[in-house]
Amino acid sequence: MILELADIRIQPGKQAEFELAIQRGLNEVICHATGYRSHKLHKGIESPERYVLTIIWDTLQNHTVDFRESPAFLQWRAIVGPYFAVPPVVEHFDLCAES
Repeated sequence: MILELADIRIQPGKQAEFELAIQRGLNEVICHATGYRSHKLHKGIESPERYVLTIIWDTLQNHTVDFRESPAFLQWRAIVGPYFAVPPVVEHFDLCAES
C-alpha cells in the first residue's frame, strides 16, 4: 500500500467552506476511486489555513495514473481547487515500520 500525503494551504478565512467542500470531494469522488483504501484530514493548529490530507492507495499507479488521469480528478479539483492559496505539495510514501 502507498500513502499519499498532500500538504494543502487554503485562502485565509475559508476554513469552514473548505472543510465542507473537501468532505464532499472525499465522499463523492475520492472514495470511489480505483485502489482507494482510506483517508485522514488534519487541520493545522499553529497555521489554521494548512491542512494535511493522507490517503491510502493500493498502488502508486492507482493515484498517479488511474485517478489523476481520469475525469474524476477534474471533478475533485473543481470541488476543492477554488480554496487553494497555492497548489498542494503531494508526495508518496512506502511503510517502513509501524506499531
